[in-house]
Amino acid sequence: MQENRVLSGMRPTGRLHLGHYHGVLKNWLDLQNEYDSYFFVADWHAFTTHYADRIDLEANVMEMVVDWLAAGINPNTSTIFVQSKVPEHAELHLLLSMSTPLSWLERVPSYKDQQLKLKEKDLSTYGFLGYPLLQSADILIYKAGLVPVGEDQVAHVELTREVARRFNHIYGREADFEEKAETAIGKMGKKQAKLFCSLRKAYQEKGDGEALVKAQALLKEQQNITLGDHERLLGYIEGVGRIVLNEPESLLTKASKMPGLDGQKMSKSYGNTISLRDTSDEIDKKIKRMPTDPARVKLTDSGNPEKCPVWQLHKVYSDEQTQDWVVDGCTKAKMGCVECKQPVIDAIKDELMPMQERIEKYQSDPELIKQIIFEGSEKARSVAKETMAEVREVMGITY
Repeated sequence: MQENRVLSGMRPTGRLHLGHYHGVLKNWLDLQNEYDSYFFVADWHAFTTHYADRIDLEANVMEMVVDWLAAGINPNTSTIFVQSKVPEHAELHLLLSMSTPLSWLERVPSYKDQQLKLKEKDLSTYGFLGYPLLQSADILIYKAGLVPVGEDQVAHVELTREVARRFNHIYGREADFEEKAETAIGKMGKKQAKLFCSLRKAYQEKGDGEALVKAQALLKEQQNITLGDHERLLGYIEGVGRIVLNEPESLLTKASKMPGLDGQKMSKSYGNTISLRDTSDEIDKKIKRMPTDPARVKLTDSGNPEKCPVWQLHKVYSDEQTQDWVVDGCTKAKMGCVECKQPVIDAIKDELMPMQERIEKYQSDPELIKQIIFEGSEKARSVAKETMAEVREVMGITY
């Protein structure tokens, strides 16, 4: 497993907004400096709920990558790619669907939740039922050790773990597994082979967890064994067959509920967003039209910040001194709501201005964006091809 590799993606279903920036992109900015990061535009996933909509996918994909770059995602340290440019995702999804029980997909919490939330769409499709399995293929094909998710997505990573476990149980049991494992041990050199065998014995006979960790670390250092042998020996330590697909772990992201213009979570489906590309005038209009505490009918009426959506934005953007000023001015009717909104307007503009300057710069060079997507997709595909070679081998479809 690539313990240091993270994988995450976004569907290109429209313009990115502040919710995406605070909830996802800022987290990616931290991850790219710490992990081997793979970030992809999930264009196939867009069809799971938007298959009948006439969305301009090509424009959306380009805009999304531009926004990522403008937000600070670095193509030199992160692999940025487009899902449909790596067809191996679809092949692995197809092959995994052969052994994944239908009941596993039906019990994914978001399956029924999304059908209730998106009643206006016909989601009684095979693609919508199977989209969590396509997500599993997205993760497993890169052997990502970590998947950054919010708590509501943990179930998807757990499904991925179960899918990998089942696949390994069915296909990882080679007829000559032990013979191949012993041959692989012999390639490690006498000293290393002896150490590996003693660690394996300590783990299998005494349940010594530390021995397992040491054996896994020892394998990681080996230069004389193939990737297939490496996976085979990982399974040999634990007394199971060859581990073809690794079980990823959830990397819980900090809960970041970006409030929308109506106080609910910022979401395109609620129509309460501020886009990363909104102009200064659009930001002014949107914030100034925001509803406030209904108790404040007249300027002399005192209000309660906790009942005002604007206060939720102050919690994100304003320092302690400004927040104290808001509470004092609102509860004691010292200022009007328009005055209260101004610091939020200024803060959002200050946040978006440098990003929008970078967006303009990247938009002026579409060939650069295409090159970044091409190079990232080629790199991603080379990794995906290695995984698929193993999958085809254990499934017996290498003829």
